[in-house]
Order: sequence, then C-alpha cells, then structure tokens
Amino acid sequence: MTILLGLTGSIGMGKSTVAAMFRRQGIPIFDSDAAVRRMQGPGGLLLAAIEALHPGVTGAAGVDRAALGAAVMGDKLALHRLEKLIHPQVDRERRRFLRRHRARPLVVADVPLLFEKGFWRRVDLIAVVSAPAWKQKARVLRRPGMTWARLEQIRALQMPDAQKRRRADFVIPTGGSMQDTRAAVRRIIAACMAGGIGG
Repeated sequence: MTILLGLTGSIGMGKSTVAAMFRRQGIPIFDSDAAVRRMQGPGGLLLAAIEALHPGVTGAAGVDRAALGAAVMGDKLALHRLEKLIHPQVDRERRRFLRRHRARPLVVADVPLLFEKGFWRRVDLIAVVSAPAWKQKARVLRRPGMTWARLEQIRALQMPDAQKRRRADFVIPTGGSMQDTRAAVRRIIAACMAGGIGG
C-alpha cells in the first residue's frame, strides 16, 4: 500500500529545499506549485479563464504572477474565485500522478496550503517544515520584490507555524545545518517505509 505523505510549511521555511531532499532519495514528489505554474505558463490550461476573471494579467509568457497577485491580494472574494478555478485542476493532476506511482511504498504531495485548504484530510501522514521566525523573515525579505507588508499579508493567509507543528506527524527543522535537515528527511522515509510514525 502506498503511503501519501503531505509536505507543507509556511513561506520561507525551506519547503522547496526539503522537497528536493526527498526527491534525491528517490521519493516521487507531486509539487502543487509547479503544477499551477504549468497551468499558468505559456499556452497553459487556465490562461483564458484567468484572463476572463482578471483582464490584462496574461500575455504570451503566460500569467503575470505579480499582476495577478496584486489583483487578488486583500480581496477575499477574488481570491476565492481564483482558487475555485485552480484547485480542481491541480487535484486532477495530483490524482493522475498518484495513479502513476501507485506501486511505490511512499509518495510525497508538496502542498503549501495543506491545512488551510483541507487537503490534510486526504493524506496518510503530515510533515511540516519549520524554522525560527527570525530566519523565516530574513529568507523571505531577500526575495525580489518582497516587502514586510506583503509578507504580513501572506502570513495572514497561512496557519501559524506553531499550530502546524502541533498537527504534524513529523517536524523537519531547517533552522540549523543542512546535515540535520537531511538526517530528519532520512528518518521520516525510514519510518514511513517501516509503517511507523513519529516526530
């Protein structure tokens, strides 16, 4: 039986780095953000529908993510409409991915808003990537175009890190060395393969 491990973490916690560590260990990863980027890229499945919702945010290169973000940030109704468009398509891709890998003992679903959007109910185990708040802030504010105000807007949409950690089967620390993080990933893989859970 395949174990589906949900991998999540707030912005700037190092989730992409951790996902890459799972991938290097040979674990299949479904990356929800990558699926969305494909659908919003050149010739993407969702371009016409997004343009209909928010005229002017798409072009030959696909969706202008900054323009789309500005159009929905702070507007709960607009964000809800966009999510109703995107989430069912991502869910279809995820189901196809899981069917392709159904013979594997462990598959990871990388879902940034796993708790916030209810996907936690559809995974077998949950791993939360976590770092100290000061490190999270430093990482995020180094990103191009990121401001403290925008970070606060994003964090307002995400479940607090402490709450995520309490609900996790595993917590993966990214505030220390890469070696410590890699060791945590290997322990989780071993526990899942053995059918056990732990922190």
